[in-house]
Amino acid sequence: MAVWLARRAVRRLASELRSHGPWPWPLSSSTVPVLGVPSGDQSRGFCSVRRFAGDSAAVEEPENGLAAGDLQFVDFPGGKLSFVGEMNFLPESQRERINCYRILDDDGGTIYSSRFQEVSKELALKMYSNMVTLQIMDTIFYEAQRQGRISFYLTSNGEEAINIASAAALSAQDIVLPQYREPGVLLWRGFTLQEFANQLFGNKLDYGKGRQMPIHYGSNRLNYFTVSSPIA
Repeated sequence: MAVWLARRAVRRLASELRSHGPWPWPLSSSTVPVLGVPSGDQSRGFCSVRRFAGDSAAVEEPENGLAAGDLQFVDFPGGKLSFVGEMNFLPESQRERINCYRILDDDGGTIYSSRFQEVSKELALKMYSNMVTLQIMDTIFYEAQRQGRISFYLTSNGEEAINIASAAALSAQDIVLPQYREPGVLLWRGFTLQEFANQLFGNKLDYGKGRQMPIHYGSNRLNYFTVSSPIA
């Protein structure tokens, strides 16, 4: 039943993607198209955009790859954290806080174009479709766990883009050693909703033959090591 619901939701997703018109969709300061929600009410539903409110800090000279006036920060309770447009690997730092690297501003515009690689429409749609599919799958299987149909489940809420983008940047031959909030990598590589369900329910088609806890996925075919849960 859970797999049937997920497949129906994905078919609905494909239909709605086509209805939103040609790519690229315009990015406003508040929303992108939200699937499953009428165009007049885009303030709720899957994939709504949430952002920290950044304040512009005027600077005289460009800093860390950002144009003058583009430097922004988040005012956390413990202090301000600046955004920077240049990535640096810091084995050690005497600074109280390490800056946050990003390449898009609050309106979805490119900050550091020399490090930005534009993807094709087809790849962008596939990535977006996989992110929404992952969220739909999480919703259905999490509710199944709360109903007592499966014993254990953790979602990837808020980590969909990290899952899919990192998987898209790898080749199919790259070996992945995951933790249990990264099923999007498997989804991207072709693991089906039925295969996810087989593992969660521990049925006879589960590759681990029911010997692993739910969400401890693994696939030799997709170069994805079985998830391990060390217990201290």
